[in-house]
Amino acid sequence: MLLPGFSAFAQQPPKPLRKPLSSISPAGFKAHVQYLADDQLRGRQPGTPGYKMAVDYVVAQLQQRGVQPAGENGTFLQTVQLRRAITEAGATLRLTPAGPASALAYGTDFTLYPNPEQPETAVEAGLVFAGFGISAPELGYDDYAGLDARGKVVVVTRLEPTHFPDAVRLYNTDLLTVLQTAARHGAVGVLLAAPKATTKLPDPPKGLVSVLGADGKVAVSRSFQPQIQVAGSISAATLQRLFAGAAVDTTQAMAALRAGKSASVALLPRLVATQRSRYQDVTSYNVVGKIEGADPQLRQEYVVHTAHLDHLGVGAPVAGDSIYNGAHDNATGVTTLLEIAGVYQQLKPKQRPKRSVLLTVVTGEEMGLLGSAYFARNPTVPREKLVANVNTDMPTIIAPLLSVVALGAENSTLAAPVAEAARALGLTVEADPEPAQNRFIRSDQYSFVTQGIPALHIKYGNKTADGRNNLSEQVQKWRAVTYHKPQDDINGQFDFEAGKTYAQLNFLVGYLVANNPQRPTWSPGNFFGERFAK
Repeated sequence: MLLPGFSAFAQQPPKPLRKPLSSISPAGFKAHVQYLADDQLRGRQPGTPGYKMAVDYVVAQLQQRGVQPAGENGTFLQTVQLRRAITEAGATLRLTPAGPASALAYGTDFTLYPNPEQPETAVEAGLVFAGFGISAPELGYDDYAGLDARGKVVVVTRLEPTHFPDAVRLYNTDLLTVLQTAARHGAVGVLLAAPKATTKLPDPPKGLVSVLGADGKVAVSRSFQPQIQVAGSISAATLQRLFAGAAVDTTQAMAALRAGKSASVALLPRLVATQRSRYQDVTSYNVVGKIEGADPQLRQEYVVHTAHLDHLGVGAPVAGDSIYNGAHDNATGVTTLLEIAGVYQQLKPKQRPKRSVLLTVVTGEEMGLLGSAYFARNPTVPREKLVANVNTDMPTIIAPLLSVVALGAENSTLAAPVAEAARALGLTVEADPEPAQNRFIRSDQYSFVTQGIPALHIKYGNKTADGRNNLSEQVQKWRAVTYHKPQDDINGQFDFEAGKTYAQLNFLVGYLVANNPQRPTWSPGNFFGERFAK
């Protein structure tokens, strides 16, 4: 039992925690969101004065709540150097079959991702098709089996594999995994083939962002591997051209892949690619605060609460507004951490948990989970002492919170404290109503998972007060007009009572983990545990 008598409280937390938890108020929750989503912060884009204003606000609020600095050099800050790389006009891709060289059109036939380490790249290499780009022989599937990819550009389809369990599919089709797998097999390039003729090729106009280490090299990126000199996307029509003269055609290859069979094949054309990348470097920050645990030994271990502070800044106007305030995404998440700090401030010394708690507000989530990935790999405390991550990202508090989904909790023993905390607040725990959204790998908890640290992300459930239990449908409608738009501001749809409940729940989950003498462990046979546990 994690707290004496805790499981006996079917609809309320244990008595010592009730008054501290009641310090969270809907009005206080709203006040934090209102400041963080104010127009003067200009959408909190990393590297801007508005983002620094948000950082200063978070630091001041943590200090007021008695949180200790746990960043670098005795401060609350961890510096994160961001590099935005942009593909310049003039990138080329040519095929050199037996006949004359064949040039492809940028934007229609192909796009290339910028290279954050090499301003100019030129690659000439052979081509191979590697199916989904998955190499998992331990699971009985390997697109690289018998395929010589050394020194080649690997072509993979972005057709969604349906014959893998969700965890396997999510991990193996993630762009970073695809690049890492190709590099491990000696490839020098990767081209991602659109699955349909109507699929628009990705070509981010603002480029792609990475984190630079102290040596000036890329330390964290979701779209770059040093060995991969050229990476990009090609259309379905271009894929057809690449298969000219191959042992199988694209129809046969896709049919095999849909049937769960490998369809790897050498392609006859050679590829010549050239590109130039330009850079914009900015300094950003993670904010790290510590609440010290009570146990002399276990206080050296840490439960990490995270929420991302950044949003999209100023962009294209929508309905006359160009400031992407990010009130739900993710001022509400940051507010949750500030409210958790306030609860800890109200605890009597004997109620402090055994382990320490880190409140970590991260940068660059919208750019590819960059701040959390940098912290998870380079924490300001010993990495082996991080025992769990509880992430909060856009809880979408637009209606009463009656049920929750704990994304990722099923992977580890974290499912138990989630169930315990939810029961204490009268909430039910449900399965993910939107599994196709791949939400588990799309927010900062995944950065900790890839470092072998059990993690979860609590989202809204489907339960509604009217019994229709269709909150997921309501959220989808809300998201269509609000998500990643200037309309996500303080004037939008909110239920701050739900925000209060959400913050209480996240506190209880972290508190229970911090107070349990046993570290969280991965579930037996869990894919992520077996893949990443150190």
